[in-house]
Amino acid sequence: MKLKLAGFMLVSLWAVNAHAQNGDAARGQQLSMQGDGSGAPCLACHGANGEGNAAGAFPRLAGLDDGYLYQTMQAYHEGKRTNPVMFMNIDNFNQQDMRDLAAYFASLTAPEPAKPSASAEQLALGEKLALQGDWDAYIPPCSTCHGPNNQGVDANFPGIAGQHASYIKQQLEMWQQGKRTSDPVQLMEAVAKRLSPEQIEAVAAYLASQPATQSAAQQ
Repeated sequence: MKLKLAGFMLVSLWAVNAHAQNGDAARGQQLSMQGDGSGAPCLACHGANGEGNAAGAFPRLAGLDDGYLYQTMQAYHEGKRTNPVMFMNIDNFNQQDMRDLAAYFASLTAPEPAKPSASAEQLALGEKLALQGDWDAYIPPCSTCHGPNNQGVDANFPGIAGQHASYIKQQLEMWQQGKRTSDPVQLMEAVAKRLSPEQIEAVAAYLASQPATQSAAQQ
């Protein structure tokens, strides 16, 4: 059962076509600071270096896959993902703008993870869920799709290590509630609905404490 479920997840997501987009990082930087003249610049919420804002549950964008970033902006643009702040701003950008922004944020170095405030017990539970899962409850490990150390694979398998715990928790809860519809095979929704509030808190805290990139892990 474990192998069948894991295999289905990988094959299903690999079948989703999402390719990295060609973009102009220099122009993307300009857009991130100035907007397009009618919307707020990205740095107002996502920080001067794409580091995000944990207090506001604004995600880190620095170092994420450019194809994933473009795909995410496209989902907001098409209404597949909803957020009042994003809706007001993303609608002002055209396709090339989004490609350029994706290229810029992907080119940035992800910051070091914040020191965890969670208990050792909570972090241990989060580590188990992220790396081993809970197969008795049909919960696969996050790393099954999000790659070694949950540092991401491509546009379909974004890095979630080093992301803010507040954002991870928020998004898992949205998957649970059916408020995110950007997963064409609904795998994240199915997994999230099996997670308890305690498990969500734990896995979010653990992932936030981990380095976003391999190079950071080796320093």
